[in-house]
Amino acid sequence: MTDATLTPADDARAKRNVTILVLAQAILGAQMPMIFTMAGLAGQSLASNLCWATLPISLMVGGSMIFANPVSWVMQTYGRRIGFWLGTLGGSAGAAISAYGLMQADFTIFLIGSFLMGLYQSAQGFYRFAAADTASASFRPKAISYVMAGGLASAIIGPQLFNATNDMMVVPFLGAYVAIIAINLIGSLLFLGLDIPKPEKPHEDAPKGRSRRELLRDPVIAVAIICGMVSYALMNLVMTSTPLAVVGCGFETDMAGNIVTAHVLAMFVPSFFTGHLIARFGTRVIIATGLGILGLAGVVALQGVELENFFIALILLGVGWNFGFVGATTMLAGAHAPEERGRVQGMNDMIVFGCVTVASLASGGLMNCSGGTAVEGWSAVNIAMVPFLALAGASLIWLMMRPQDDLA
Repeated sequence: MTDATLTPADDARAKRNVTILVLAQAILGAQMPMIFTMAGLAGQSLASNLCWATLPISLMVGGSMIFANPVSWVMQTYGRRIGFWLGTLGGSAGAAISAYGLMQADFTIFLIGSFLMGLYQSAQGFYRFAAADTASASFRPKAISYVMAGGLASAIIGPQLFNATNDMMVVPFLGAYVAIIAINLIGSLLFLGLDIPKPEKPHEDAPKGRSRRELLRDPVIAVAIICGMVSYALMNLVMTSTPLAVVGCGFETDMAGNIVTAHVLAMFVPSFFTGHLIARFGTRVIIATGLGILGLAGVVALQGVELENFFIALILLGVGWNFGFVGATTMLAGAHAPEERGRVQGMNDMIVFGCVTVASLASGGLMNCSGGTAVEGWSAVNIAMVPFLALAGASLIWLMMRPQDDLA
């Protein structure tokens, strides 16, 4: 439960903030498809053991997990703008260190830079929550959905920028990392226009809110975290290994970039109407639909390794992630009090990105070390989705049997 005093009449400010956050998602978010396209391939060229090819992505996502609570605390204490600037600082510094690692052909330095870039990814994860801060209850799901939709532009800008800069320098991928530094420096200027009040320091008699343990006992919060965690982790598990699978099956690197572009577009195009669907059908139905589509993506991927299989599977993976993750975010945003905001959001992103870290690390191991061929590795990646979809589905069914607890 966010601020109950906000009404639709107060949404003018929220809409201005959403516009800025959409632009931030589009411009700053462009670095994410770039990283997911090239980090595994760069890691594969630098690592002494191919099983560690996706370790750069794992460390970046692990950094997101580790930085989630500190970034949340900074935002709760000093405001959203400072937290978002901290993220762009981490993104630019991490890209600079990664670029130096590439120049020196040093995998360790490259990994340090990747880890630091997790600070940007952690801050970006709070865009969706920031959209809800000044929104009324009726506008909230649409605000979250619109900000997520900003990723549509990043899905176009990122891969195109990657293709344009990747071969600009002698060292592979170096030009793309230099472009990421520029993205962070330019994009940070957007937050000058953000109008989200700095949280007031609580008085001694102000409500303290529930502890983390008490929050996790709330059925809605627990299920929202589980579904968000599974949606994001499985998307990352499959997407991280996709460039390796595509290239390993004999296709060109540019084709891997095109497939990632199609996937990222599918992640964010539905955001133009996901909020409306949530408002009409409720969070439970949309999350359940998302989990079903994620399962269907795995089925398509297991049918073969032709280009159409990769494209269709990754498009379904993107749509499933959108429904599952936006639905879970909306459910979570409506299940806590204002004084619990920083605690809940930091805890949620720490858990979500912790599992995403494991998924991205497992992705490289499954892809390169679970079979003798790229086809066998790709099959192992997609089969690994099954138990986690079962976990999320079971938790959602359990919540549906407790209608009195659904506060979303």
